[in-house]
Amino acid sequence: MKRVISILLCAWWAIASSPADDWSGNLTFSVEDMTAFNGCMGTIRSAASPCPVGAATLAAARYFVGRPYVASTLEREPERLVINLREWDCTTLVESALALARTAQSPTPTFDVYLRELSRLRYRTAVITDYTDRMHYFTDWIYENARRGLVRDVTAEIGGRPYRPQLSFMSTHPDRYAALRSHPTRVNLLRVKEAEISARTGYALLPTAAIPSAAGHLRDGDIVCFVTNVSGLDISHVGIICRRGRTVTFVHASSAAGRVIVEPTSLHAYAARNPRTIGIMVVRPVN
Repeated sequence: MKRVISILLCAWWAIASSPADDWSGNLTFSVEDMTAFNGCMGTIRSAASPCPVGAATLAAARYFVGRPYVASTLEREPERLVINLREWDCTTLVESALALARTAQSPTPTFDVYLRELSRLRYRTAVITDYTDRMHYFTDWIYENARRGLVRDVTAEIGGRPYRPQLSFMSTHPDRYAALRSHPTRVNLLRVKEAEISARTGYALLPTAAIPSAAGHLRDGDIVCFVTNVSGLDISHVGIICRRGRTVTFVHASSAAGRVIVEPTSLHAYAARNPRTIGIMVVRPVN
C-alpha cells in the first residue's frame, strides 16, 4: 500500500513540476494507470537497443494483450486528457501504444513525457478547450500527425490508389455522441471540420483484394486502418501490424473478442470478411 501511495505521489509531483497551466483541471488518471505505465516502459526498454519506434509501438500494444475492450473511455465533460491503460478501444490502444513508444525513446521516459506525447497525438491543439479539439476522424488523425512528423502515410507507396473521404457522420448523427447532444455549436464546428477534411487531397486506399500482394511491404509496428463504405465515415477500425510466423496480422482491441488480442486470422482475411470494409490505409511511425 505504501508503494502504491508513493507511486501516485511521485506522479503528481512530476506533473506539478510542469508549467502550472499545462494540466490543471484537464487530466484524469489512476494509480493502476501509473503501474501499467511503469510496467510497459520496462518491457519496451528491456528490448534490444536502439529499438525503432515501430517495433516499440508493437511491443507496447503486445504488453496490453488480454486487457478488456471498453468503449467511450475518453468521454468526459468538460473535455480533458484521459489516461486509461486498463481498458481499451481500437483507437486508444493505437495512439497510446505510439505515445508509449515515443516516451520510451525519450532520454527521460517519465509519465509527464507520456502525457505530452499522448496529448499531441490525440488533440488538434495544444490547449484542450472542448470535445471538438479531439481528432475524431482517423483520416484527420493521420493528416495532423503526419504534418507534425510523428507518422508517415505509406499507403500510396505500397500500391494504394487515390482516396477522398466524404465525412458527415458525426454532424448528421449528433444524438449518438453524448458530447454533441444539446450542443449545436459543437455540431456546427464539427461540420466545418468535416468539410475541411473532405476537401483534402493526398490520401490513398489499398483495396482489400490487393492486401496479399502488398503484405511484404508492411512492417511490424505499422498502423493499419480499415476503410469503410458507411456513408459519412472514413475508418471503422485500427490496429498495429505484426506477424505470426509468415502470416501478416495485427494487434487490436476487439469488440467481438471483448479484449486486446493478436488477430488469429490474417490481415487480408479479416478485411475480406467484413462487407463494409473496402480496403486499408497504412501509417508508419517515424523515429
